[in-house]
Amino acid sequence: MQALPLVTLKRQYHRKAHQITINFRYNDTLIQLLRQKTEAKWSKTHCVWYVQNNPKNLKTIFGVFRGFATVDANEIFDKRLPVKKFPKKRIRQLSDANRTLLNNFYKYLKGKRYSDSTVHTYSQLVADFVEFYNNDTIENLNNRSVEHYIETIYVKRNYAINTQRQFISAMKLFVVFYRNSKINNLELQRPKKSRKLPNVLSDIEVIRLIQVTKNLKHRMVIALIYSSGLRISELINLRVADLEIDRRQIFIKNAKGKKDRYVSLAESILPLLKNYLMTYSPKSYLIEGQDGLAYSDSSIRKFLKHSCKLANIKKLVSPHTLRHSYATHLLEQGVNLRHIQELLGHARPETTMVYTHVARKDLLDIQSPLDKVVSQLKYVDKTEDKFLLSRKN
Repeated sequence: MQALPLVTLKRQYHRKAHQITINFRYNDTLIQLLRQKTEAKWSKTHCVWYVQNNPKNLKTIFGVFRGFATVDANEIFDKRLPVKKFPKKRIRQLSDANRTLLNNFYKYLKGKRYSDSTVHTYSQLVADFVEFYNNDTIENLNNRSVEHYIETIYVKRNYAINTQRQFISAMKLFVVFYRNSKINNLELQRPKKSRKLPNVLSDIEVIRLIQVTKNLKHRMVIALIYSSGLRISELINLRVADLEIDRRQIFIKNAKGKKDRYVSLAESILPLLKNYLMTYSPKSYLIEGQDGLAYSDSSIRKFLKHSCKLANIKKLVSPHTLRHSYATHLLEQGVNLRHIQELLGHARPETTMVYTHVARKDLLDIQSPLDKVVSQLKYVDKTEDKFLLSRKN
């Protein structure tokens, strides 16, 4: 008689709750039992099935696997529940008046209908500044106070220029909100923006990246970001209803700058898309996470990093790298810059112009002067006059 497969139950703290992890060698029958008869979920982080630790679920597991597997639950009964210790959240040292002021500034930003990301970032940046001068009166702060803060915090700690620019932008709004300080809005100058060229993958690298990604959902994410040039925020907020497959279009609603736009849906991605829709049957969000909620951007960054490792891509790759690659490859194909601007949803053409610095279409046609000289010397009749770069002197 063939021995039954072994299923080992363990305890683990995951997603801020005590879970039972269900461990066994790959077995299609056991996986189908879990999917159909239990509430177990698959953790991509720990590569294990898990279900909430309670007597009801434990009883269900024993009942489901009866006759199909041998269940070892010694660790469940023998050990105490693991204690998860979270790092203590730092509490800002603020006076009651400053705390009220910052809360009102937060409401002010929300009232201006800035995005949640902008509201959070600007609130935190201004809160750091107010905490730095917590023992001083806000009314007495001036532009020199802002400069001193930048010199002490941003320069000494070598913060990125873009972070400093965000801080100045936040302070400009704060000064408009709170007019009792001596800070002059017009005199606040942002440092010049650094001109770093975007990191771009070759078309071969993109294909290799998709090929090594075995998980269907992960492959769908990578292919969709690249083929349509989506921002990661646009992808995770994309709804099934936003797909217009017959028209080969995707409707991007309320994107950056609160703008709607249409992007093209690649013909080559349709078989992958239909396979994904049939397999996962998403109800609301196209890329669903736990409990039908939006997929997290951190999960995308994590599996993208893993796929890059499998594809032997040494470059620093983020989801936005795929968007940069999309724009650059379109430019190299001869697509008009104005059309690319529309597809990417850029407000200003200057933003799109950066891709002209990395596109190789015209630059590759320019012959190096060294190549020209060497090619001319190849036609010299006399052997002794011929020139070779590889010759050893």
